[in-house]
Amino acid sequence: MIDSTYMRREIEEVPQAVARLLDQGGPMLASAGQAIRKSDPRFMVSVARGSSDHAASFLKYAVELTAGIPVASVGPSVASIYGARLRLNGTVCLAISQSGKSPDIVAMTRQAKAGGALTVALTNTPDSPLARVADFPIDILAGIERSVAATKTFVSSAVAGLALMAHTTADEGLLAAIARLPEHFQAAIDCDWMEVAEALEEERSLFILGRGPSFALASEAALKFKETCGMHAEAYSAAEVMHGPLALVGPGFPVLALAARDAAESSVAETADALAGQGAAVFATSKRVGQARSLPFVSTGHPLTDPLPLIVSFYAFVEAFARHRGLDPDKPRNLRKVTETK
Repeated sequence: MIDSTYMRREIEEVPQAVARLLDQGGPMLASAGQAIRKSDPRFMVSVARGSSDHAASFLKYAVELTAGIPVASVGPSVASIYGARLRLNGTVCLAISQSGKSPDIVAMTRQAKAGGALTVALTNTPDSPLARVADFPIDILAGIERSVAATKTFVSSAVAGLALMAHTTADEGLLAAIARLPEHFQAAIDCDWMEVAEALEEERSLFILGRGPSFALASEAALKFKETCGMHAEAYSAAEVMHGPLALVGPGFPVLALAARDAAESSVAETADALAGQGAAVFATSKRVGQARSLPFVSTGHPLTDPLPLIVSFYAFVEAFARHRGLDPDKPRNLRKVTETK
């Protein structure tokens, strides 16, 4: 078995990366937040793909819950392939890309700016084409990420976007909770979820559940299972899984429910117990479950920061599980670090 991977080392760098972002990137985040507040947008759009799009989905919930501003995801191909022009006057466009090099992300951001949007880019490459086209290029300061599977860049992007909105709404309570995240991430790395591995040994697929902001993290977790473990995983809302997808759930079917300490925790726990009652092997990050098995988790004391340590604990688990399966999580089949879609 592989003893050490880039992925594991980069997971361990998450607390330091986020602390660096909050320290060195604070002035730019505050400036961009003030600009968004001054523009008083009626709605926002996001432009991203892959893990960055999952960060955008997390931020969609955060923006709608804190600022009351509707957020829509815009397909990059609208600009790069179809050449359509969107009327975005008086809006904010949030583009997220680790590399900042994908031509379709850059093209959509450029077109959004031409269409009247205030553009903000979250990227780990400050001299990238995306950074150059945005009104407010924000360096997430995660440092070099060598593993194909993004970990610290996902977390830093999500934290940067959350801090951006906290500055936009002048939410001192949220800013204080964000400032404490590095210590929570350090604790989250040590949460041991390897009891889930036994339920996955003979299975080829699993469901990952969430609701609200944690649903975005479920989507990110499902992607990481595919990337690092070569295992099929699907993310569902804890509400939607009780409809059509329920037909796939039988005895021993593995389910991971990511519950945060927010208004949706009870509903996620209820769904987890309902699936466990049908014989599924269900694991949940909640103490409110009765039939599902409870996994260790880190509470942050704020409903919007609380989901983020869950993905850090998951990253630590999925990296270890990949090695347990004899795989190298740094070298997923058919994948490379930067995908420049057009």
